[in-house]
Amino acid sequence: MSHPSQDTGATLIRLMPAVFVLIWATGFIVARYGMPYAPPFSFLMLRYAASVACFLLWIAIARVAWPRTGLEWLHLGVTGVLMHGGYLGGVWAAVKGGMGSGLSALIVGIQPVLTAIWLAGMGGAGARVSARQWSGLLLGFAGLVLVVWRKLTQGAPGDHVTAANLSWAVLALLSITAGTLYQKRFVRPCDVRTANTVQLLAAALVTAPLAWLEPESVQWNGQVVGALAWSVLGLTLGGSSLLYLLIQRGAAASVASLMYLVPPTTAVMAWLLFGEPITATTLAGIAMTAFGVSLVVRPPPPARA
Repeated sequence: MSHPSQDTGATLIRLMPAVFVLIWATGFIVARYGMPYAPPFSFLMLRYAASVACFLLWIAIARVAWPRTGLEWLHLGVTGVLMHGGYLGGVWAAVKGGMGSGLSALIVGIQPVLTAIWLAGMGGAGARVSARQWSGLLLGFAGLVLVVWRKLTQGAPGDHVTAANLSWAVLALLSITAGTLYQKRFVRPCDVRTANTVQLLAAALVTAPLAWLEPESVQWNGQVVGALAWSVLGLTLGGSSLLYLLIQRGAAASVASLMYLVPPTTAVMAWLLFGEPITATTLAGIAMTAFGVSLVVRPPPPARA
């Protein structure tokens, strides 16, 4: 007979992927609110600084242990540069440079396929991607294309692609892919609060010079304050912490496939908050994406005796 606390813990673990997708999907909503009034790297520096302050207070109250060795700090620092500095910096710089959210979401959405290709190339039983998972990955990507199809074909006034913003989007894609694989391979399990703090400090080190070079400054208003508050409390303390835990607990291909669900969830949020239309093509893409992800994350059938 299981203990009630054990049942509660198991339920929370099962809900982690869904909660992560819901939180992560708000990133584009936050960008829509805050981007017109803040340069990307200055905004991210404010986000890193406020997040580190919150984590340090939390760590002090809970008396959490820090990583013990310099090598652990180094590995966490590398993942911070990739998954915070490279990914967030790339996405925000691409959107600020005029790239539409649909195209940027599609480019970053290639991550699960890149992750699977890398794992298949590495070989080994623990890294093998099954035929069913490959089908799910490709089906999920096709659904993702349908979800963002309207934005890709129609766009919004001022949307345009340049060599600069395309480079930033590709940097974001490569950074989140490499960061996920690197963390799964090299980062030893440790407390998520201290791990996130080390990652954010490393991201701030590489972001600070870029923020210093930005010609414009933050125009403080309610939208910027709201975007910053949610970026810290929701996206960093909540979303980034959940992503860290999911990578530690799950297979890299399965965790990466959750990124497919972010643009569809964002589309639903934009429909609820901003009245952006959802077409039959969008609904078909959402269903196709969800089914594709289910093929990736579904546990394999038990082997026959």
